[in-house]
Amino acid sequence: MADTTGDTIDADRLGEQERRRLAALVAADTVLLDELHAEDFLLVNPGGGEWDRAFYLGGVADGSIDYRRFEAVTPIQVLAGDGVAVVRYRSAIEIAIDGGPYRALSAWHLDCYRHDGAAGRWRCVWSQATATGD
Repeated sequence: MADTTGDTIDADRLGEQERRRLAALVAADTVLLDELHAEDFLLVNPGGGEWDRAFYLGGVADGSIDYRRFEAVTPIQVLAGDGVAVVRYRSAIEIAIDGGPYRALSAWHLDCYRHDGAAGRWRCVWSQATATGD
């Protein structure tokens, strides 16, 4: 069976890696977040803004982006081939920005992973979150 440490991928393992990424955001686990996000990572957040890796992971580390909950609430679907993989799922999020109140939202996600041959692992490079409005 292939895993996420090689240049091929097992969909279940990448789904589990995505769940670990979400849990690391809630826990503000900077070591794991650094490992799971590519140097050129970019998030398009539910409000439509773009957050680069330094802003996003720095905000999680310093608490200005504070997740109380971030979890997949649908099965994580995976499409993969030739060193690129895309995961798709719906999430439940509770987040506070810049010390404001926590707000709950539901969002659809498309996260693009690229195989990092030098490191021998898959890393998230692009993330798109779209609020569902419910």
